[in-house]
Amino acid sequence: MGQPHQGEAAGVEAGLASGPAAEAAGAKAGKPTLGVGMVGYAFMGAAHSQGWRTVGRVFDLPHSPVLAAVCGRDASAVRAMADQHGWAAAETDWRALIARDDVDLVDICTPGDSHAEIALAALAAGKHVLCEKPLANTVEEAEAMTEAAEAAFARGQVSMVGFNYRRLPATSFARKMVAEGRLGALRHVRVTYLQDWLVDPQFPLTWRLRKELAGSGALGDLGAHIVDLAQYLAGEPVVGVSALTETFVRERPLPGGVSSGLTAVSATNPRAGGVGTVTVDDAALFTGRFASGALASFEASRFATGRKNSLRIELNGERGSLAFDLERLNELSYHDHTEPGTHAGFRRILVTEPDHPYLEAWWPPGHGLGYEHTFTHQARDLVRAIAAGRRPEPSFADGLRVQRVLAAVEESAEKNSVYTPIAV
Repeated sequence: MGQPHQGEAAGVEAGLASGPAAEAAGAKAGKPTLGVGMVGYAFMGAAHSQGWRTVGRVFDLPHSPVLAAVCGRDASAVRAMADQHGWAAAETDWRALIARDDVDLVDICTPGDSHAEIALAALAAGKHVLCEKPLANTVEEAEAMTEAAEAAFARGQVSMVGFNYRRLPATSFARKMVAEGRLGALRHVRVTYLQDWLVDPQFPLTWRLRKELAGSGALGDLGAHIVDLAQYLAGEPVVGVSALTETFVRERPLPGGVSSGLTAVSATNPRAGGVGTVTVDDAALFTGRFASGALASFEASRFATGRKNSLRIELNGERGSLAFDLERLNELSYHDHTEPGTHAGFRRILVTEPDHPYLEAWWPPGHGLGYEHTFTHQARDLVRAIAAGRRPEPSFADGLRVQRVLAAVEESAEKNSVYTPIAV
């Protein structure tokens, strides 16, 4: 791992970033290095960079991650990003990044239409892979990626999907409570993920609004997160759904310039004909059934006025209930139904103790973490899985399971909400 790259003819000249220093620090500590190459450098690229840059400084890891190279099509923009976030080199062709000798792991932060091609090439080249959610744009792509990941695991490579909300101490602790039987038999799961950044009809037609690039709209962007989180916390799969989807604004101005995160500007006056068709959903609403018979409801929308990044999930069981709200991400709300009714009720659990998940390396009790820490924890879990030679979670197989639910939602919505079973 981590051998110096001898040629960068296909890329951008390396800058004076922190990669070599990090590699030297890793060698000094007597640990092997893990060279990370990242494809994509916008919103998720910045978030993943934060995780890779921080993880080795917070947790005691078996390998020292090195930010070897980042890739993007715009040479000046990707070089600026590399300098800002600590990547040692920049590339403009993802194939060149995969071919680098100093890249052991390929981190994919691109739109969904390129996930399969990049992941399959990286696995074939002997690299470990981290792929942002949703795993792919179609079930067929996800199946091919999962099959390749299984074959690669036999060769010592691991693959993981970036469902970062699993990596919050509160959600990880909630999973532990459910697994311990604190809720008993599960009866209900209800989960919502609401944003409002598309309410303005003049927001331009960025890649997230084009099916050929994004696969789907709020369903894949937000729905993938809540389907995975619900299945993770429940510890069982969704086996069928009945769904509605809607596109509220069907035409939007074409974009002008480069979009960043969830912001963009229009290129032209829509009255002059500079508009395009929105080909994804703006919102998805569906009910579902878990394998145990528990019932679920899901809602994902980018039109929930006043909601910026509002994710909430509640699980009700025969022995109690758990609730989590991303806007209060260091807390759980728990009701123990075995207590006498005279003093039973929901109580707040502050998830900041050193024996809560991930918190042994952070701050004293009561000092909360934030969104960015999920990517540090994601990097920690992946590095440890690589060192141990075990499958990380969520695996590509977990990503495929989510993809099948998303496909069933779309099928159900196209058939006027008919109940659609999901292969498990």
